[in-house]
Amino acid sequence: MAHEEIHQQTQVSDQQQSQEQKQQEYEKASYKEDKRSWLKSSWMKLKNFITECKRVLIVTKKPTTEEFKTIVKVSGLGIIIIGAIGFFIQLIEILIK
Repeated sequence: MAHEEIHQQTQVSDQQQSQEQKQQEYEKASYKEDKRSWLKSSWMKLKNFITECKRVLIVTKKPTTEEFKTIVKVSGLGIIIIGAIGFFIQLIEILIK
């Protein structure tokens, strides 16, 4: 009887090890598949980004002198306004203390 019990325990132990090995192999395969999927997804995103950049560069054009001057004026005015707002906020903060 004791010999049969040992034999049964050995079979159960072997089955558990076999199941654990199968699970580990499955996890390795799943990890590799996830990694491949991630690489494919990242590559497609990069390809799409490059394609969109090319499209934008083809559509854009060099601004004329007048357009450039207008852009510089508007940008400068925006910088001055934001600076003035920051200055007045700082001035009010100093006066409150």
